[in-house]
Amino acid sequence: MKYSRLTKEQFEELHKEFINFLATQSITGEEWEDIKKNKPETAEQELDVFSDLVWLGVLSKVEYLEHISAQQIHLFQCNEKSMRLIALRIDKSEIDLTTKEGFNWLRDNLLSDSVEFFNAKKDYSEDKHLDIFKMIQSGANITKGELFNYFANLVKG
Repeated sequence: MKYSRLTKEQFEELHKEFINFLATQSITGEEWEDIKKNKPETAEQELDVFSDLVWLGVLSKVEYLEHISAQQIHLFQCNEKSMRLIALRIDKSEIDLTTKEGFNWLRDNLLSDSVEFFNAKKDYSEDKHLDIFKMIQSGANITKGELFNYFANLVKG
């Protein structure tokens, strides 16, 4: 398995897609019940293959990721061959960027000496989708890129 197995809740959400997946392998509902009961290893493999297919579909569409912690914001733009990073770090331990108040402080103090900006570009390893998956596993969220684009315009100007 390349990524990770979907949760029970995710499988329930994707129930129809899973049925279609089994159908592409000519597995009927009755056969699936039989496989689950009598060949649990085969059932596990089918769940893993389906999970990887779902993850690959999701990962291939990711354009932006963000990871926000108390003192730092990491914003990523996932391009074809590389990832662009805009990072912000604040030098005030009493501010927590994960809260509304902390974010408001950042907005009001962007030009303060307490805020540092970083800009970087990183090439993917040989597996772009796995790189993105690992970032999600470590806490990054898929976004539409509003925050990235806001700060990209600030860094330019």
